[in-house]
Amino acid sequence: MGWDPAKYDFIEEGSEAPETVNPSLWRQSQLLNISGLFEVTDGIYQVRNLDLSNMTIVEGEKGLTIMDPLVSAETAKVALDLYYEHRPKKPVVAVIYTHSHVDHYGGVRGVVDEADVNAGKVDIYAPVGFLDAAVAENVMAGNVMSRRASYMYGNLLPPSPQGQVGAGLGTTTSAGTVTLIPPTKIIEKTGEVHKIDGLTYEFLNAPGSEAPSEMLYYIKEKKALNTAEDSTHTLHNTYSLRGAKIRDPLAWSKYLNQALDMWGDEVEVMYAMHHWPVWGKDKVNEHISTQRDMYRFINDETLRMANQG
Repeated sequence: MGWDPAKYDFIEEGSEAPETVNPSLWRQSQLLNISGLFEVTDGIYQVRNLDLSNMTIVEGEKGLTIMDPLVSAETAKVALDLYYEHRPKKPVVAVIYTHSHVDHYGGVRGVVDEADVNAGKVDIYAPVGFLDAAVAENVMAGNVMSRRASYMYGNLLPPSPQGQVGAGLGTTTSAGTVTLIPPTKIIEKTGEVHKIDGLTYEFLNAPGSEAPSEMLYYIKEKKALNTAEDSTHTLHNTYSLRGAKIRDPLAWSKYLNQALDMWGDEVEVMYAMHHWPVWGKDKVNEHISTQRDMYRFINDETLRMANQG
């Protein structure tokens, strides 16, 4: 399936950056190489560094809700198997796609059977516009997007201090079977509340932020905020060199501000679909507000300088 984290063993925790690698990228890659199954908070787990993205598993009343099942069916299955090695083997009863990029839905057939979706045993939630955006990016422009992504991420270079060191969001992208099962439930508007396997989810739609179709959500019982890919531990590109649609940093900053308005007073943990969580209300508020200001600054300063010639 083309996934071997051991290729990155040359990036040792605590080691100094070699002269050929930007020190910030070296530090990021050291952190990205911390792999395995992690507890985010009671009943929420993440599998990290089994693909470019994280797979999140939430334990509900009857089973599991899986958020963003990676790029490939093979890596997603390995991620779920790893979870089952350490936790009770409950069935998957729901899947949530946070947004329309392939590393957040491509492995879905590794964790659920479409027959169970068709039979109503598994619900799949996604933000409004999800299917159109996913098809536009990965089918209509699939060939050129894949080719340019290889140039952008350097995933054809051998991992080494002179080659590919990491992709910022994760070490690299897996090369397995990309799959998709269409969503059965669409989140149409901000403020929607859904009970999913006994837990209360409140949603915030964020179209045109990091993806054309994207959403953030809060699990009330867990005081846990999922910021999808709008607030991670990096400065995200607002234009992706692979040719994805432009991202609107002004709208992006406003969605993060809205998240703070909706949940900032009670949130206890923030986790995203890449990188590691942030714990504690004050630290979560600081992280999101800093990210908000960063995207707003890029928008405002670019316009100001452009207008000055």
